[in-house]
Amino acid sequence: MNAFVFPGQGAQYVGMGLELYKAFDIARKTFDEANNILGFDLTKLCFEDSSDELRLTANAQPAILTVSVAALRVLLEETDIEADYVAGHSLGEYTALVAGGAIEFGDAVWIVRKRGEYTQSAVPLGLGSMSAIIGLQKEEVQDICTKISSNRSIVCAANFNAPGQTVISGNKVAVDKASAMAKSMGAKRVIALEVSAPFHSSLMAPAAEKLSKDLERIKFSELKLPVVTNIEAQINMDSTKIMNILIEQVKRPVRWYESMNLLYTIGVRKFFEIGPGKTLGGLIKRTVSDPSIYNLENIKQLAILRENES
Repeated sequence: MNAFVFPGQGAQYVGMGLELYKAFDIARKTFDEANNILGFDLTKLCFEDSSDELRLTANAQPAILTVSVAALRVLLEETDIEADYVAGHSLGEYTALVAGGAIEFGDAVWIVRKRGEYTQSAVPLGLGSMSAIIGLQKEEVQDICTKISSNRSIVCAANFNAPGQTVISGNKVAVDKASAMAKSMGAKRVIALEVSAPFHSSLMAPAAEKLSKDLERIKFSELKLPVVTNIEAQINMDSTKIMNILIEQVKRPVRWYESMNLLYTIGVRKFFEIGPGKTLGGLIKRTVSDPSIYNLENIKQLAILRENES
């Protein structure tokens, strides 16, 4: 069985999607649709602007989603490869819901722009941060967060990415203290992430509240493909649950490796990472035994997928 997986923020880079844009009309139409909805030239942002502009949360989120949907549409138009399940990491969950038929692309690109604006403004710049803890188990990281957090300053587990790789998020002071404690407890590496806000923490509650009002304006259709959700690490086919899942997702951890374990347990062996980067494939390889990982963001990768079909 096949799963389509979609990347989240951090996968962006200047030039992403350019090859597919030049080669396929369906990719160009995807970018044009995004430009019209957003009211600015997302194509220029992806292909020409500085990495600083693209790194801004409000820009990165619709950009990654658009590139991922363009790649998805090329894949479906140019091959016979189909998904049995879909999943996305954080922001990528919106792309998964587009792939699953629950959200129209136009609605998705509009709402993730809003999501980016709200999460960016929830905490003043410089007061929040995130770090990746490599080499400790999730229970150890959670225990560190519990010991460090106080009423004034919190830190929590934000992304359970792979066994031995957990991202923490919160007030910068608390994240720094937790990072130091992780090193003292034997973490192999502690990496401060270049992010503009403490995503997937309780500090995002104001963003979740604002997002909830905008999500009420979106029509969620019946899911055509099952999606494995970030906050539950369970299969969902109930479109009435989607709005609450997306609200809670802003302030709760991404249970990624549990989600990938679930897909593997039910028989998925081929994982197609659709969109910029190869981060998710690396995490999946660290999580399950002998998965087949495929990527699609450029012409060479599309040719490989075509060869494997024949």
